[in-house]
Amino acid sequence: MKRPTVAAAAALTLLLCLAAASSAAAPAAGRGAATPRRGSARPPIAKWLIPYGPKRKREMAAYSLRHYGRAQWRLRHPHVIVEHIAVAPSAAVVHNIFAPDHPDPELHELPNVCAHFVVGNTGRIFQLVNLRTRCRHTVGLNWTAIGIEHAGYSDADVLDNPRRLRASLRLTQYLRCRFGIPVRDVIGHAESLSSPYHHERVPSLRSQTHGDFRHSSMRVYRRKLRALGACPGTG
Repeated sequence: MKRPTVAAAAALTLLLCLAAASSAAAPAAGRGAATPRRGSARPPIAKWLIPYGPKRKREMAAYSLRHYGRAQWRLRHPHVIVEHIAVAPSAAVVHNIFAPDHPDPELHELPNVCAHFVVGNTGRIFQLVNLRTRCRHTVGLNWTAIGIEHAGYSDADVLDNPRRLRASLRLTQYLRCRFGIPVRDVIGHAESLSSPYHHERVPSLRSQTHGDFRHSSMRVYRRKLRALGACPGTG
């Protein structure tokens, strides 16, 4: 057998030392090893902001005074995420409905309705409003809720569309981990009246809600959301 040269032996010794050092530095699995926060990474989000200038902010503050008792347009420390079905064929149509500031066709109030995000037909996510700004998307919860619209006409248009559902879950997981919102406070619009954060000063609107993302659909949605992993400090 040919004996290794001194240089080769030294190189081999160095490689063995480096390998040993690398193994010693890596934490053992199950013994305090750092694990990444599952499912909380920010998904791709395209900004497509609707006009929300000083006039609309003043109107939102006035709306908040009427409905919640305090003149405020800023969204601080959101506690709820509300999932919506837009009853519209595309993200572009949703954007065009929210962009103009006129009284909404249902309750005839200012500012116009809006949501913070919309998930399009292909699963592309668009941000429509800054997360530090309130939107009118759910009566009784606009003071503390982030709103997510989905292009389509029924709950099944999201739950049965893998790309749309995956994008929605990733966005919701990212937001709830960012703001410390438990899964139980990720709700469908149809569940708004049962939220512990529901508060409405106008008597005629205290039972007002919509039928999208009903409880049975949200049970499926929340189960899939939990499967993405827990966020520290939330349920």
